[in-house]
Amino acid sequence: MSTILENHVFEESQQYHAAGVDESLKPKTEEGRTVSPISYMFMWIGDGVNLGNMTLGASLVVAGAATLNIFQTFAAAVIAIGIISIFFALNDRLGYRTGIPYVVQLRMSFGMKGAIISSLLRGIPAIIWYGFQSWIGATALNEIVKIISGGAFDHIAICFVAIQLVQIVLSLFGFHAIKWVEILASIVIMLALVYVFGVLLTSHSDVIVEKWVHTKGSWGLPFFAFIMMFLGNYAAIFLSAGDYSRELKSGISDAKRGFLYFSPIFIAYGFVLTIGVMLATATGISNPVKAFAIVVDNPYITVGVSAFIVIGAVAVNMVANIIPPTYVITLLTKMKYKAAVTITGLLALCSFPWVLVQDSSANGLGMFILIYSAFLGPIVSILLVEYYILRKQKVNVADLYKEDGPFAGYNPCALLAMIIGAGAAFIIVELAWIVGVVVAGIAYLLLTKYAFKNSKFKNGTIFENRSKSDKKIKSIS
Repeated sequence: MSTILENHVFEESQQYHAAGVDESLKPKTEEGRTVSPISYMFMWIGDGVNLGNMTLGASLVVAGAATLNIFQTFAAAVIAIGIISIFFALNDRLGYRTGIPYVVQLRMSFGMKGAIISSLLRGIPAIIWYGFQSWIGATALNEIVKIISGGAFDHIAICFVAIQLVQIVLSLFGFHAIKWVEILASIVIMLALVYVFGVLLTSHSDVIVEKWVHTKGSWGLPFFAFIMMFLGNYAAIFLSAGDYSRELKSGISDAKRGFLYFSPIFIAYGFVLTIGVMLATATGISNPVKAFAIVVDNPYITVGVSAFIVIGAVAVNMVANIIPPTYVITLLTKMKYKAAVTITGLLALCSFPWVLVQDSSANGLGMFILIYSAFLGPIVSILLVEYYILRKQKVNVADLYKEDGPFAGYNPCALLAMIIGAGAAFIIVELAWIVGVVVAGIAYLLLTKYAFKNSKFKNGTIFENRSKSDKKIKSIS
């Protein structure tokens, strides 16, 4: 029965053409899906192998010592990656089956107007991450030019603008360019990191063992806070999972797609996280680029490693931080894709990413992740409750595009549940994501069942009959 439904919905999405909607927001046809499973895995390896994730690992080091030991670090990572993969596979299903992007998926729960608010909560963090990754890349590019020029050039700001302009040009070519950038970057960067890993083991193992491996650490709040920070780092990405799965070739089961997420994230994130902690313990510096220069201490090798860092920054932006906010801008302004992706790049220039990470601490990045994940946890919970519990995976795709259709306006239940979930999350910021997920999911179910009885957003859900019977009783009385 589910297969018949899936085929029906997919065929409907193929045949549907929404008037006045930019091509990039329409359901993706089967012919337009060109990303193979292997390319998809390389894409997520390329996304995981980046300086942002390395900096997250470095955030475990405070005052020269790690807050978690090596066993606690990897236990937290495995738990977080497992949860990430499950949420990816659950939330990518609607986009994979129907070809719709995340900003359209939001209308199912929040309504066409309500989706504007929730889409901004995904788009704004992505733009800030875009700027942060570009700044990390610019720091590495500055190291390259400084070495080549013999110290005559030292202007990170100029490098920041230059690398941003390059990314804007690359992003104009769409998802197909992203695929090839990711495959190249994932291979090249992993080779570079293997070399750095070897240097750290041979030259700095004593201090790493003392300050990370043998540190007492904690299985308490710091342990769970790191899991939440880990989840928060991916929360924005798996929230908009449909933006990626709609590009993947059809015919891949849910379990296989879960594997396509878990294996590359485990390989890439686990390795990068490890190097981030090792660099910070060995040098006492949270900025990986500057830590690299100290650890390697060879201008030629520093140039090579820095070049890989630049490629990595571009690669992760191409996957995680360009497409989602571009779709949001396209939705809000009716701009064409190329204009919207250019605006996204220019906005990233104004994100002030250097505030998040100082040489001595990366706590600013960690706090930023925890704060925005307090909102993203509730949103993904609402989407999953809507799709799996309230609608039993039955959605009329065409209705999501109708300006005056059943999803017009905004759904007060979804907006209230999001606010309730985020409010609860801020009570314990260290556990923001999971608290927001649980509270918002329960709140949305209860609000949909008991509140706003005449809401049209009940139509098509398991509470539709109750709503209609209430109307009949009122009319009889």
